Amino acid sequence: MKYTTRVTIDLPRAKVIELFDSTENLYKWQEGLKSFELLSGEPGREGTRSKLVYAGRKGNLVMTETILKRNLPHEFHGAYKARGVYNEVFNYFSEPDDQTTVWTMVNNFKFRGLMYIMSPFIKSAFTSNTLLNMERFKQFAEHYDNAEN
Repeated sequence: MKYTTRVTIDLPRAKVIELFDSTENLYKWQEGLKSFELLSGEPGREGTRSKLVYAGRKGNLVMTETILKRNLPHEFHGAYKARGVYNEVFNYFSEPDDQTTVWTMVNNFKFRGLMYIMSPFIKSAFTSNTLLNMERFKQFAEHYDNAEN
């Protein structure tokens, strides 16, 4: 299952990347994130693996992140693996003008087991959830300076 989502953030790309590239900020916009733990490699570098734990409806959702490509401020790609799900995420950041950043995310999900059977029926839910998380980041980023003062 593959889909693309996009949001426009009213901030320069340099500021968006500064906020996006901080693991401490994940807790401020990723709802339900309980922990982020480095497993191997150097933080933020290609090949680095980390464990993320999210509060889920039926207990914790545990996933492993592997950084595939880090070419900031232009792009950041990662692979996310959880039980029954593998997702490659391709993040692209463009700057149409000095005060605006367009964040485009391409998700490519691969499912196993029950998730594979359900996948045709859940695409809209996954797309909506991705866009919601991107909107949460947008709100966090655009109001970051006000929240810090």
